[in-house]
Order: sequence, then C-alpha cells, then structure tokens
Amino acid sequence: MRRWPYTFIVGVSVAIGITVLVASNHVGLSLKDPEGFLGPAYVRLPLIAVLMFSAGIVPQAIHRYGIKRIPHGVREIIRTEWTWYRFSHIAVGLLAFYACYVSYRNLKSYLPLLREDLYDNALQRMDYWMFFGNYPATIMHDVLGTGVSAQVLATIYISYLMLIPITLGAYLVLHKDASIGAWYATALSLNWVLGTASYYMLPTQGPAFFQPQLFRELDGSGASALQQSLFRNGSAFREDPTGDSIYGIAGFASLHVSVVFTACLFFERTGIPRTLRVVAWTYFAGTVLATVYFGWHYVLDDIGGLVIGWASVSLGAWATGNSGRNLKKERRARERAEAGSGEGPPGGSQSTAGDEGAGGTVVSTA
Repeated sequence: MRRWPYTFIVGVSVAIGITVLVASNHVGLSLKDPEGFLGPAYVRLPLIAVLMFSAGIVPQAIHRYGIKRIPHGVREIIRTEWTWYRFSHIAVGLLAFYACYVSYRNLKSYLPLLREDLYDNALQRMDYWMFFGNYPATIMHDVLGTGVSAQVLATIYISYLMLIPITLGAYLVLHKDASIGAWYATALSLNWVLGTASYYMLPTQGPAFFQPQLFRELDGSGASALQQSLFRNGSAFREDPTGDSIYGIAGFASLHVSVVFTACLFFERTGIPRTLRVVAWTYFAGTVLATVYFGWHYVLDDIGGLVIGWASVSLGAWATGNSGRNLKKERRARERAEAGSGEGPPGGSQSTAGDEGAGGTVVSTA
C-alpha cells in the first residue's frame, strides 16, 4: 500500500468525502466551500503552490544562470528537474488536503443539526477545579493584561489561517523527496478527519460562547471580532440552515493546537534548522495561550488537540513509509559524505539509488 505515499490519505479523503455527502443528504443541505485567506480553498491552495513553485525555481535560476538569464534558467530547471510525476504528487497532496478540509468544515457545520447535547458545563467545571476555584482565562487576563497581550495573542491565533497552508505548499513544492511532502499533507489532513470525529464525540461551544461575560474586556481584538462573526453566522445558520451561512463553533478538540503541534512535531522529525524549530515551538506556545486567553477552548480541548497532533504525525509517518527513518541522521551523513568528497552534488542536491523506485517516488538527499 505504501509504495505510493499518497495511497492512505487518498483513501481517507474519499471516505470522508462519502461521509459528508451522506450527511449532506441526511440533513437536506448542499455542500458549501468555506471562505478563507486569499479566497476559497480551491483558489487559495493552487495559488500558494504557484507562489512556492516560483520561490523555489527563481532563486535557483538566478544562482545558476545569472539575473539576466532568469527565463532561460527557469526553463532549464523545469526541463531537467521537474517531471509530470513530481507535479502530480503536488496536485494529489493539495487535493487530498482540500477534500478533507472542506468535508471537515461542512460536517462541523452540521453539528447543531445532528448533536443537540452540549458538554460545556462539565468542561467548565473541570477547568474551575483544575485551577483551584478560578477560571484559567480570568487568571491569564489578570497576569497578562487585556491590552497589548490581547493584540499579540490575537495576531498569533489568526495568522494560523495563513501560515499552515503556506508550510504545506512549501513542503510539497520545495522538497524533492515526495514521501516527505506526502507525510506532511497526510498529517495535516488527518487533523481535519480526527478533529471532526472529536467534535461529534464531545460537542461543546467553548468558554467564550458558553460564558461570554468573562471575555467582554477583550472586545476590539482580531480574535474577538472573529468570535463575533462566528456567533452571527452560527445564529443565522440556526435560523435558516439552507442560507449562505456556515456554522463554525466547536470546542473539543482544539484544532488550532492540534495542527500547530503537528507542524512542530513534523519539523522536529524532519530536522529543519534549529532556529526555525525554536520559532515554531514559540508560535505553538502562543497558540495554546491564545486558545484559553480568548475562551476559544477549555484546557481539555487543548489536551485533546495534542493527542490528535501526535496521532496525525505518527500515522502519517507510517502511511508514507517514513516511520523508521531518522532524517536528521540521514542529513548529517550526507553532509559528512559531501565534505569528504570535497564537492556538493550538482545543482545543490543529489539523488540516492532508487530515485524512481517505490512506485516512482522521487527520493532526494537534499
């Protein structure tokens, strides 16, 4: 099954696609394409891929052929290093991610129609007990304040909508080892699938929607504006599910936490430069704080997000044939080999034997 690294996630995307079609027919609603950064996902994802493709090709063309011969350099790099098989891997990765994401958003929107019971009261009491008779968000407001901290944490929380698709596009386009891009696409896509299951397993709204009086001092930030927008859309959806609004309120588990944790774990496993990993983990810490600070999630929601993130990376590694690989060790071995030979590979990368093995998967040591 894993000779082609996308076999598993294509099967998963088909399965969740069938699930959302069945659910759509059951509730009598048509599927909707959620809007996001730079427009609908079917516009956003290809645009990101094109931008990442340009970011990877143009600097190489300048380095090899000079700034005056960029068009010629771009043509030569595409002709010698890019195949239709490589393009197909990028397309499949984006399509699988898109299918899982759109299915997740629609199934999330059907939540109030299929599960009317909510568990906010139980999770709120748990938060109150864990923090010795205090709400965690209130403690954070007292410690961090509700001014500059609110703006910083809001920026971190909202930027997730832009950064995650960009990192996916970067790995799919810029990494020559197709199985690595497939691993990341699989891991991110699994977040949508597992997150959807968690919403239906333990439906909640989140503290800001269950007890909004605790968060009134935060009005004016981008995060609070997003909450107000979600509340309006949620109310409109409940009044008329057949309208244009899509319901987007769900607490358990936190997919902000799960997706960013997935990215951080993946960066660790693939051994990107230490500085970037530190930045990623710092961003993750800010994301966790923001989920509680703004009342998006209960503490248990974030714990659930950690579990989903770990499971997504681990299952993605297995599904793409990367579970036994130590990419950091492989990179160090290549660097020692290149240093010993006194020269790097042509064009800055070299391929191992079997580049087109395992069902044609391109494996690069770059």
